[in-house]
Amino acid sequence: MRRLLMFVLMGALLFGAFRTPVAASDGREAANPCLGENILGCTHGLPSAQYQLLLAQMLAHPTPNGRLVEVDQYAIYRHSLYQINRNGITLYNAPNGAPIGSLPPGFIFVGMRQRQDGWAEVRPGQWTPLSELTGVPASRYSGVIVDMPFAYPMAWILQPTKPSSYPGAKPDPNTPFLDRYTRVNIYATVSDGAWDWYLIAPGQWIEQRRVARIAKVEKPEGVKGRWVSVDLFEQVLTAYEDDRMVFTTLISSGRPEWSTNEGLFRIWARFRSDGMSGGAGRADYYQLPAVPYVMYFDNDIGLHGTYWHDSFGYRHSHGCVNLSISDARWLYEWTDNFFADTWVYVWSSGQYR
Repeated sequence: MRRLLMFVLMGALLFGAFRTPVAASDGREAANPCLGENILGCTHGLPSAQYQLLLAQMLAHPTPNGRLVEVDQYAIYRHSLYQINRNGITLYNAPNGAPIGSLPPGFIFVGMRQRQDGWAEVRPGQWTPLSELTGVPASRYSGVIVDMPFAYPMAWILQPTKPSSYPGAKPDPNTPFLDRYTRVNIYATVSDGAWDWYLIAPGQWIEQRRVARIAKVEKPEGVKGRWVSVDLFEQVLTAYEDDRMVFTTLISSGRPEWSTNEGLFRIWARFRSDGMSGGAGRADYYQLPAVPYVMYFDNDIGLHGTYWHDSFGYRHSHGCVNLSISDARWLYEWTDNFFADTWVYVWSSGQYR
């Protein structure tokens, strides 16, 4: 009986750690009594009994399980292209030759066929000074293959961050920075009245705006087999086989002025490489050759690899769902024989404010 009572107590305490702050009797949220330093009965922002139980779990599961997608070195090298001067460039028939054309102002990338005496051949017989080009290495970031369920909810650090010793506190100056793209477990969630804070390690809390977490979502009605969840709030993509999570990663969806549509879609076309352009004659004109691993699902909106930025976890696109090249290749191969039956569910687990 004593052992049974102990298990009941442990379960209640652990469950309570994920439910703070509690609701008051009049429906308002009660203030968390542990948000502060040196509070009697509290440890690092939680009741001491809760924290001690979680401490054992944090020591037993210090990092998320799962294995990183292999970085596609060749594709990254092949797709590390050059951005032209945003004001446009003149094209010449040879190094120091005669003008034969131009590329307009905009967000435009080109390859480099060869270079000579400070000049670059960007298209057959078309040259421009090297000074008009900026090399942009493709991101080496990659997501996670999920072989077994996560022991705790997982999140990525979005910006170099020093954790705090309790929710709402200033960062501890003696704690090392956590690098961008570091994966962490979320052992408990507490609100300071403005934002949620996540316990990610013993005595270490991170405010929610500095991380992107995997939010739980139910499989949409009528969906069977392979499907992809795109969470616009957290900027996280997760691939499932029925109810089993098999892959998850950070993405970049459409900016507010070009927001990605929510809804349930099917992948209708796939291309190992496809050119993309839009906004002709406007300040937001873009021209992107050889975009890798494209999977269209909402008319001309698609999932695809991205060589022009490393801003995964933040909204960045004209509506498409940007992935790293390594992640896009994994997803492209995963949908290879099933793309016509692969669903894409675009939704939002929260609201920006």
